[in-house]
Amino acid sequence: MNQAFGTMARVLAWALAIALVALPVVAVVNGWIGAERWPLRVLRVNDGLEQVDTARVRAAVLPHAQRGFFAVNLGDAQRDVARVPWVAGVEVRKKWPDVLEVRIAEHVPFAHWGDARLLSTRGRLFAAEGVEAPAQMPHFEGPESRIADIVALYNESRDLFGGAGVQVERVVLDARGSWQLTLSSGTEVIVGSQEARTRLARFARMLPRLTTGRAEPLARADLRYTNGFALVWAQPEAAEAAAEAGVAAPAGAPANRIAVAPISHARIQKHGLT
Repeated sequence: MNQAFGTMARVLAWALAIALVALPVVAVVNGWIGAERWPLRVLRVNDGLEQVDTARVRAAVLPHAQRGFFAVNLGDAQRDVARVPWVAGVEVRKKWPDVLEVRIAEHVPFAHWGDARLLSTRGRLFAAEGVEAPAQMPHFEGPESRIADIVALYNESRDLFGGAGVQVERVVLDARGSWQLTLSSGTEVIVGSQEARTRLARFARMLPRLTTGRAEPLARADLRYTNGFALVWAQPEAAEAAAEAGVAAPAGAPANRIAVAPISHARIQKHGLT
């Protein structure tokens, strides 16, 4: 019995010794003690940031840095910095004895997406709230699952119309898979869901011939025809009056019902492709 008692006493003594050694370590790692002895005094954020607000980055990091060098949770700090507008990627590291380093990659905006988001050059959507994006960027609308298709059609359309000195300002893909474009000239281009690239290429090729020498602006082009497309020409003064009055054409309306300007001042014409 004495032997058993002695063994138990030795085990308890070892357990107590281990606890006395481990407890301070646990306390330091969890920030219970040591934050004042091993504080994080320096925050380094990489240079070259144009959009990210470094003051918001500091505010996101501060609650974590206050736990001290050993207790700071780098994963939690990265998560909170990633929520700052314009942050596309972030890495948080600590450097002995008192430095916390934050390296941030910014979103580079490529287009407006709907009313409340932006699309980055990496194909990622991010919130536009509090973000001053370049006004000249194109506007996209459509299902998120079709981002790659929308960007691809925009790039092709931009090349097609660029030769005529016309920019593509908006690309819309509706739930039925039908395409619609808005050009910098103000022309609404109804493409439809079939052979979008072929139809756009034909129209872009003929656009300079159609508009050269005409005083009337081209209000709408409907490309949903097998052998041609329908055009709506609006008188300049009628177009201005319609804009002031807020007159708009219903999306996807047939050519003979388009009313960008009052119908008495508009001319509808169907052109063949040959």
